[in-house]
Amino acid sequence: MKPAILAAALLLTASAHAAPACPPLLDHTLRDIDGTPQNLCAYAGKVVMVVNTASQCGYTGQYKGLQALYETYRARGFVVLGLPANDFGGQEPGSNTTIKDFCESNYAVDFPLFSKVGVTTANANPLHAGLAKATGERPAWNFHKYLIDRSGTRVLSFASRVEPQSKDVVAAIESMLKAPSPISQGGR
Repeated sequence: MKPAILAAALLLTASAHAAPACPPLLDHTLRDIDGTPQNLCAYAGKVVMVVNTASQCGYTGQYKGLQALYETYRARGFVVLGLPANDFGGQEPGSNTTIKDFCESNYAVDFPLFSKVGVTTANANPLHAGLAKATGERPAWNFHKYLIDRSGTRVLSFASRVEPQSKDVVAAIESMLKAPSPISQGGR
């Protein structure tokens, strides 16, 4: 086979086995808690829980339940993304370094944390704007939880008062984890 034809055949074969495109809902870049840009497409194919967090809130103890969920389900393709926000009651006034230290020392958080963002209608980051559009629900307070399925198309919304380890949240996670990952089918 001529080299040009062989190269074209290899390119076609590679593209036929390429991973599916990143779901539009996750196709955003945010800065992690250390300030490094992080493309959320890295979480495509996982069940993703997005939570707007705050260190000085009555719901701050939910960090414990979020970490427990992450430890229980991460091996099966589940991830929690913590997005600190100071939009409600000024309950996340600290720097990203202060937030990271607080989460690690008080709750042993090792799920991905991101730099402070806005989540309200007036200043929503692109991820939260998309989640609000997908569900018709915006965070009304800290620790609002969105659960995104493996395909990145189905999103459930849980109010702040719903505990991370509640029966409804756990059932939704387990149901979404049963669906095959489009990434594993696509070869990524």
